Amino acid sequence: MALRLRLDKPWQPLTAETAARLPGQLGVYQVADSRGTIVYIGQAGARSPFGLRSELQREVAERPPGHQFRVEINQQYRTRWFELLMVHQADHGSLPADNARNPPPNLGRLSPS
Repeated sequence: MALRLRLDKPWQPLTAETAARLPGQLGVYQVADSRGTIVYIGQAGARSPFGLRSELQREVAERPPGHQFRVEINQQYRTRWFELLMVHQADHGSLPADNARNPPPNLGRLSPS
């Protein structure tokens, strides 16, 4: 079985309705613009009151219409968040635009195939 590093779930429209249907579980998520360019990779951790639902509701409030998202429920959300950031950096040569404004400290390097 091959290890899947990239988050490849289908995109959903970033709206109040879709965010409200998300579970209150821990995990990671990606936000993309209308063209599918990932602009942010986030995590819903222990400080998110309602997990992924809270984080995506915040994203809806902060972003203009037309964005999309995808999520992955994951109890090891912090490790998975770092992994997704490193994969994006390896694939594109940089972090997503909104992560680059406040990069996590000591992000390692990953060479996915």
